[in-house]
Amino acid sequence: MTRMIKDSSFWVAILVTLLCATAGSLLAQLPYFSLIGALVISLVLGMFVQVSPAVVERSKKGTGFISNKFLRLGIILLGFKLNLVDLADAGVKTILLAIFVVTFTILGVYTLARKFGVDSDLAILVASGTGICGAAAVMGVSPQIQVPEDQRELKQENEVMAIAAVAILGTLFTFIEIGLKPMLHLTPTQFGVVAGGSLHEIAHAVATGGAGGPVSLDTAIITKLSRVLLLAPAALIIGFWHRSRTNIDRENVVRGKLPIPWFMAGFILASVIGTFVPLGATVLGWLVKFAYLFLGMAMAALGMSVNFRVIFKRGKGAFLAAFLGSIVLLIFVIIVSKLFF
Repeated sequence: MTRMIKDSSFWVAILVTLLCATAGSLLAQLPYFSLIGALVISLVLGMFVQVSPAVVERSKKGTGFISNKFLRLGIILLGFKLNLVDLADAGVKTILLAIFVVTFTILGVYTLARKFGVDSDLAILVASGTGICGAAAVMGVSPQIQVPEDQRELKQENEVMAIAAVAILGTLFTFIEIGLKPMLHLTPTQFGVVAGGSLHEIAHAVATGGAGGPVSLDTAIITKLSRVLLLAPAALIIGFWHRSRTNIDRENVVRGKLPIPWFMAGFILASVIGTFVPLGATVLGWLVKFAYLFLGMAMAALGMSVNFRVIFKRGKGAFLAAFLGSIVLLIFVIIVSKLFF
């Protein structure tokens, strides 16, 4: 760590990714851009940095550190956004819906992706992003996918492809659900359940739920955060699953390295503190802002290292699987909202 801080590459990477993340946060406050979200905008801005190969090369070591460590820090801080009391007040129905949606969306999209010839690691990442909470879920699950050193670049490409798929589809289905609203004849609460239960990013759920009024917005946020809460257990389960089926994971288990995502424990602890410790709305607001800043920097670092040719070549099957999974998910949540909410 000390050696990294002394390396000029680290500070160049800090500056460039900080600029991308800050710009992403500002742009996400504008109309239409808010549908995309700050994290995905930061990723795209990081991709644009590639027009300057000298900058990318100069910051190469630092971007690797940021995409790894800042990612974990951002996810821990994101836990302060979860209010466990609000989730409990939402009732058993909302929690059960979240568990069902996350479980079967991940299984369904993963199975479809594998049928379309997508490799296992990319399939589980795009399935996690579709089922849980978009880009943050992809980046939260990714550390559990351990690969040999010579496959690190492939892993980064998988991350970007999964994020791109859920970002594009989440934005598309935001417009679809807002357009379908007059035809669905849902109550504000039901429409909020549909938005929070089917859309990928928190930004998508907020934008769609807001179109149905304040009751719809509140319901969408609570339903969506119920899915976000499952990020930690989902990452833990996926980690065990991945290690059980690969040689590299067996070696890690032999050395006594358990597949426990400790930063996810930090995520849960942060949500407990944010719920029960009177930090105040201002402090909690800043903690969440810092969470998105660090996550944005991690996304920008990822964007700076993406290989575009590979993405267009390998991403079609993953995109199709996520698209079909999103259609089934939307239909299912509409039916459930009408029957039980």
